[in-house]
Amino acid sequence: MNINKKFLAAGLILSALTISFPLINAEAAPANNKNISAAQTDSNWYFLSADDKYGKFFEPGSVKVVKKVTTADGKEIPTEIEAWTKTTYTYEGAMLTIDNYDLRSILTDPQMLSYSLALLRINPQNRTIQYAREDFYDANGKLTWSTTDEKIKEINVQSFDEVFYAAIVDEVFRNGEMDRKNAKDRWIDLWNATDENGNTTTVTADTTTMRLKGSNLILWEWQETKNAEGKVIEIRFMKKAVNLSQGTEKISTGDVWTPQSAGWNTLEDENGGAYKMIRGDAPEYKGLVRLRAFAKGYSNWVSRYSID
Repeated sequence: MNINKKFLAAGLILSALTISFPLINAEAAPANNKNISAAQTDSNWYFLSADDKYGKFFEPGSVKVVKKVTTADGKEIPTEIEAWTKTTYTYEGAMLTIDNYDLRSILTDPQMLSYSLALLRINPQNRTIQYAREDFYDANGKLTWSTTDEKIKEINVQSFDEVFYAAIVDEVFRNGEMDRKNAKDRWIDLWNATDENGNTTTVTADTTTMRLKGSNLILWEWQETKNAEGKVIEIRFMKKAVNLSQGTEKISTGDVWTPQSAGWNTLEDENGGAYKMIRGDAPEYKGLVRLRAFAKGYSNWVSRYSID
């Protein structure tokens, strides 16, 4: 099943997330969307996406390679990229942003927040973004608040900044990050199985996140379990490292949802982060075979930024 359909089917579940998925094609003109601030029509900003909360842009001319390494075969591979982005806010988007940044004492009215500029540092090998600086402005272009919180976060489908990451990395590598992000076959089926109680588990993998590090394929998986009546009883969203040659895997991080939980909770790995063998008679083995085939058939993609 297409992952977007899964998200729609689990509307109750996802309502607990502060996630914004683009609803407008990147070719659409900013001026044609009523949710985009007039301040965002500057010619230097390239329109990426918009919804009922946010408009997202980046400045191609600001993209620059800050760090790179030379591989054993003499190739120079960028390992740190910087670029400026711009986000515009509707009233609802401003309220969410003020709450997320705990700015109610500074920005008492959401109308005080019109747009923000951010200097992003990107590491393509680890799919991470670091906010080196963020400046928040009102509708008159007056600076209202700034932060230099430099926390690093990994980009996946639930990330607010996914479209920023894809556009900026594409500007340097031209390897089709945006195309893969928007592809109909972005998510591939790995395996499904039904237990003795009639509970069916289905697992899909996000191909945009796949990258090889040695023999390990790093990726994010979506695991959904439904009971015999078709109701979702558990969802796991997890980052894995799968050793393709040894046939082992481990969970690096993840979140889990159940009907009894209050939103999403941190996934506790029963193996304590250790690798486990994928048995040949286990449903997961079909997933291993699928991942091996994908890595072989799309070797250029999974090795696109490799420095190993």
